Amino acid sequence: MSDAMTKISRVELLSPAGDIERLKCALLYGADAVYLAGTSFGMRAGANNFTHEQLNEGVKLAHAAGAKVYVTCNTIPRNGEIDALPDFLERTADAGADAFIIADIGVMRLAQKYAPKVPVHISTQAGVANYATANEFYNMGASRVVLARELCFEEIAELRGKTPSALEIEAFVHGSMCVSFSGRCLLSSYMTGRDANRGDCAQPCRWKYYLTEEKREGQKFEIFEDNGTHILNSRDMCMIEYIPRLVECGITSFKIEGRAKSAYYTAAVTNAYRQAIDGYYAAPSPHYKPDPAIPEELNKVSHREYSTGFYLGNEPGQVLANGGYVREYKVAGMVEDCGGGWLTLSQRNKFRVGDTLDIMPPHAKPLLLPVTEMFDGEGNSIGAAPHAMMTVRIPYDGAVIPKGSFVRIKE
Repeated sequence: MSDAMTKISRVELLSPAGDIERLKCALLYGADAVYLAGTSFGMRAGANNFTHEQLNEGVKLAHAAGAKVYVTCNTIPRNGEIDALPDFLERTADAGADAFIIADIGVMRLAQKYAPKVPVHISTQAGVANYATANEFYNMGASRVVLARELCFEEIAELRGKTPSALEIEAFVHGSMCVSFSGRCLLSSYMTGRDANRGDCAQPCRWKYYLTEEKREGQKFEIFEDNGTHILNSRDMCMIEYIPRLVECGITSFKIEGRAKSAYYTAAVTNAYRQAIDGYYAAPSPHYKPDPAIPEELNKVSHREYSTGFYLGNEPGQVLANGGYVREYKVAGMVEDCGGGWLTLSQRNKFRVGDTLDIMPPHAKPLLLPVTEMFDGEGNSIGAAPHAMMTVRIPYDGAVIPKGSFVRIKE
């Protein structure tokens, strides 16, 4: 076992929380910490995000579960936004936030002035790609750096070896990749007027493009020869098969991308990485691989084709043929109660007698439940559950399934 591995007793699993529902899902399925945004200064304006009252509630829920809350303040604000920062920083500190995630040096200094007791984590937007930069941020008072996504294992290990052990290192291990270096993109601003560096990216990198020739106005040429027209559309990252190498190179916190994604995504991805990490620490080995059923869970969420990003030294590549997602499963319902020979669900999408439900309990492998009969909330036998949020009861005599567990069905 390397020296870097012995520095960390156990890595942190850091999950996205786009709203209070997703925060609860992250906690239920095993996150050690969540990251979220207030209604200002966060890089995901499209997410619901948290009002001040919701932030107070979320922090209390997380702390009661033994988890931490990191608040993003990682946009690149303009002059007109600076005056609003002190109040935002003070109110967030009063709510009990465990850290700010910051990209801008001026914002960092304001945070140190107006919320001096809240640690500062340097955002991936800052593009920390070498140990010199990491050390300078540490000297300025940062307690953690979130690395640029473009680094390979060897570069991360060298950075870890040449920075103080007190400086924590966070890195993305799963989720969407940006075609621009560390997310520093101007495409959205140029094409739609929506500033990606202030949290409002329209994701034009996911669009379908054609070539035009300047003297042939209105004539479009397909970009296609064994490739496709989505020339900027990056694959998603998935590093669940590489837990030992992620630990060995010295990463403190494994970060899951996806604050704008669904509660189900948050739950399923958190659950898979929670089990993979716990499986590794149960018997640490450089040869550890999670049970095949665990990575398979990541194919049950909406995703683009997976890659290992830059960790192995190769570029993540583009999904050229299409701009869409792989969607093979849908959420059928949520577990409301389990006991007395019944499983009670709140329906989310239609399912019927004859279907097989795929149930995702926290911290456990999925279980399959063939539906041979089911009843509505009044006890009437029904052949299908067509109405959203309707109560459905299914005979069940297996192990107890916790309330809030997701129930899926294959498309």
